Amino acid sequence: MIFSPFLGLQSFVQSSFIGQLIVVVLVLLSMVSWTTMLFKFRAFAATLAADESFLSQFRKESHPLSLFMKKQWVSGSPCARLYLRSCQQAARVLGMEEADIGRFLSGDAGGSPGHLTRDQLDIIREAAEIEMADQVLKLEQDMPWLAVINTVSPFLGLLGTVWGVMEAFNGMAVEGTPTLKTVGPGISAALLTTVAGLLVAIPSTVGYNFLTNKLRRLTVGMDNFLQELAGELHLAYSEER
Repeated sequence: MIFSPFLGLQSFVQSSFIGQLIVVVLVLLSMVSWTTMLFKFRAFAATLAADESFLSQFRKESHPLSLFMKKQWVSGSPCARLYLRSCQQAARVLGMEEADIGRFLSGDAGGSPGHLTRDQLDIIREAAEIEMADQVLKLEQDMPWLAVINTVSPFLGLLGTVWGVMEAFNGMAVEGTPTLKTVGPGISAALLTTVAGLLVAIPSTVGYNFLTNKLRRLTVGMDNFLQELAGELHLAYSEER
């Protein structure tokens, strides 16, 4: 058979209502999948760049609270949110205004630099961990849709194919003397849903795996920064320093 670019359209027209409905649903799922993937790829790329910019600024400072005292932030950076939450929690555990904590811990308020007890450092760390969990949940937003599409699409395609083959065999039983000319279009229409399901599932699976890897990089980066910040605060402001 010579390939025709309208073969898929012909098969769709020859499909039953159930087959056509499944193909339409798969097309809609494909649109949702591609929209989600493109949006998340752009969002993750911007987030990674923002984190790198913030970490670069943070590591250039002489002590952990420099950026907090300067009020210099990098918008869209989860690590910056962890840092801000940690500094705000430090102000709370010390019972101070945010504007005063930098002067207190740096010693600008008079006398030697202040310190944080082990319990206070643990409270600050816990607040940062809560913020990290919140940031991970935000990053994971819309990802479950891709997982659902990955799982459902092949089964929808298989359902359409089985339904179409069943209808084709019913037609053969009615006609009594089936021929390839009469049965072929029904089988072709039935197989269309499997092709459509695979065309949806394959790119969404590939995209989901790439996005999962980027999400893992962001999560590990936040966790590493949390450990780094906790260590810096301990070295700079612990009673045991």
